[in-house]
Amino acid sequence: MDYEKLSIEISNWIKRQVEDANAKGVVFGLSGGVDSAVVAVLCKNAFPQEHLALILPCYSTKKDLDDAELVVKKFSLNYKLVDLKEVFLSFGKILDFDPQSKELAVVNIKPRLRMITLYYFANKLNYLVVGTGNKSELTMGYFTKYGDGGVDIIPIGDLTKTEVYKLAEVLRIPKRIIKKPPSAGLWVGQTDEDEMGIKYKQLDKIISAMEENKSLSKFNKNIVDKVLLKKKQNLHKLLPPKVFKIK
Repeated sequence: MDYEKLSIEISNWIKRQVEDANAKGVVFGLSGGVDSAVVAVLCKNAFPQEHLALILPCYSTKKDLDDAELVVKKFSLNYKLVDLKEVFLSFGKILDFDPQSKELAVVNIKPRLRMITLYYFANKLNYLVVGTGNKSELTMGYFTKYGDGGVDIIPIGDLTKTEVYKLAEVLRIPKRIIKKPPSAGLWVGQTDEDEMGIKYKQLDKIISAMEENKSLSKFNKNIVDKVLLKKKQNLHKLLPPKVFKIK
């Protein structure tokens, strides 16, 4: 695959989506991870001026903040930092939860607060919210419904994590961002692969085999079954809400 050509095609696609929606530009979250860095550059290429990167820490690590700011500086992005910690703490008092909890119901509030913030600026500026999810995450349902899944367009949604890394190289994303373990930043030390229970390289090979209708027999059956089950269980995250129809 020609990743130089692909980057141009994706940026042109982003531009068309915005124009079709009669919007003026794009807003996206910048986490310090490789996916958001790639999306940031693609968006900057599509809209050199009418873009906004939002850095939205919520008990985030200093390393993630430093990496997000590194991307801002290297690519001269328009950005704003909005610290959501106090809002999250207020929710904790109202809903009576421990802000340090790793319970899914608690940690999912963080990406949902980020979604609210993204849409505030999107509505204010008449921008579209650009998601940073990739095909590997979408297949496994590894995103928060109405959180980081609450977006208008997903430019790298048809790229596996492996392909995102290759695109990142072409876009000259800083090496330290490419090399660090992928994480949703839900708590300190959390990683994508630990949460999903599968390595991205293995997952991406299974996804490619499924798409090409190749035999999955060479893969560990338990792992394949897990991927297929996750894909089925999380399909609702990728579809509009079901509506009861009167007969």
